[in-house]
Amino acid sequence: MPTRRYNISPARCLALFLALLAVAETKADVETVPVPPFSAQTDIGTPDSAWEPLTFPNIDNRTVYSFKKEDEIQVVQAETDNSASGLITRVQLDPTEYPVLSWRWKISNVYESGDARSKAGDDHPARVYVAFAFEPDKAGFFERMKRKAASALFGAELPGRSLNYIWANKLAVGEVVPNPYSDATRMIAVNSGNAQAGSWVSVERNILADYREAFGEEPPGIVGIGIMSDSDNTGEAATAWYGDIALGNRPRGNNDLGHEAQ
Repeated sequence: MPTRRYNISPARCLALFLALLAVAETKADVETVPVPPFSAQTDIGTPDSAWEPLTFPNIDNRTVYSFKKEDEIQVVQAETDNSASGLITRVQLDPTEYPVLSWRWKISNVYESGDARSKAGDDHPARVYVAFAFEPDKAGFFERMKRKAASALFGAELPGRSLNYIWANKLAVGEVVPNPYSDATRMIAVNSGNAQAGSWVSVERNILADYREAFGEEPPGIVGIGIMSDSDNTGEAATAWYGDIALGNRPRGNNDLGHEAQ
């Protein structure tokens, strides 16, 4: 068989080498901070675990969280049926240093009557949320007193604003709306509808840019990362699966920040 020769100029070889070097340096420069990986946990949803339960007053029917294997990797499965509860891990992080939030998830279905813009439809088969520190100097007197009473009742300092990244039922991808129950929370649709139901989807978001867009100012520190699958308002049912969540100083992939990474 004759030897095949390729004529590549020295200048083109140099350009190719520099491009490969830039890619290698970009990957090497990615730094992440510890968000307890689901793939390495042995306990979940207990007060002593890295991911503790997040429950709500007057909601007794809670979402069931458990470990499952997907392609030999441990993930969290959430089963919700007219229920609501979440899991949260407490952190103390500066979003200006680690602004890139990435994760992967999968759902069985969205809700026919789900709608992030109404209280009756405020259910989502999957959501990942970022909780920020409360800023008392920006809150009114009655809000400060209400939060002080709630903290005394529940025995923990309550966060301030939050970003909820949702697998939306009806919102268009990229749409941002206030939560119907709280103006301190913004709902951001990163997936929507049933088109990708049953498939794993990877997402990467710039929480610094998202906070600025949602609230029009710079964010305070991050105090918690959470997941939740809920259906208490619609009375419907769904199953969701969550892979590891990471916070990094720069994107892992080539997608633009603030957009879904397929």
